[in-house]
Amino acid sequence: MQTRQLTGKTALVTGSTSGIGLGIAQALAAEGANIVFNGFGDAAQIADLQKQTAAQFGVKTAYFGADMTKPEQIEQMMKDAISQFGSVDILVNNAGIQHVATIEDFPVERWDAVIAINLTSAFHTTRLALPVMQQKNWGRIINIASAHGLVASIGKSAYVASKHGIVGLTKVTALENAQTGITCNAICPGWVLTPLVQKQVDARAAANKISIDQAKRELLLEKQPSGEFVTPEQLGALAVFMCSDAAAQVRGVAWNMDGGWVAQ
Repeated sequence: MQTRQLTGKTALVTGSTSGIGLGIAQALAAEGANIVFNGFGDAAQIADLQKQTAAQFGVKTAYFGADMTKPEQIEQMMKDAISQFGSVDILVNNAGIQHVATIEDFPVERWDAVIAINLTSAFHTTRLALPVMQQKNWGRIINIASAHGLVASIGKSAYVASKHGIVGLTKVTALENAQTGITCNAICPGWVLTPLVQKQVDARAAANKISIDQAKRELLLEKQPSGEFVTPEQLGALAVFMCSDAAAQVRGVAWNMDGGWVAQ
């Protein structure tokens, strides 16, 4: 059997118990990477997810439920992951939340939470992963930004600020490690039909008294010219490429996969 390209590597993916993070974790596992899950959810379901991933892909798995707003919990998660697997070779900073309000009405505590989870947590995981990556002279850091890391929308000041910030953090991380075997890049998805987006679709359908399919279509075409959702599987395939030898000189990019959103 051909050796999978990430066999022997360990990937830690934040916010990986559902949605984009889960899609990326499974794509990396399919290439042989051990997976460290992180995120919220039912304990029994998460345990099943670990077992299924390990059995399906023949890899080792772990789960740490660190609250990504709490630096001390992030630090413990990184220490435990490195202790258990020897290193975190691939770090995917995916955890994120959203809140929509105009700037003057934006609750301060929600601003703080969005910035903490979407941006500051990535700083903490990165600073803690880099020393071992530098010792091994190999690492891949992938930050899940957003089309909103490149362009803005009204009502999303904290989200847009955090995602623009993570694109900036990506560039600095890449430059500081440019002469090493460590790369850092950002993926900027457009609309992905995650549970979070499904709630927006359902709310639109209810408010406008239209079908779910029509609500999806309207939501997409406001921003995404293709009229189709990006899938977690597509994002996972891009993450696998970024971890490959072929992407060794892809450094500091913000790669949008957005159905044409940012091309407009």
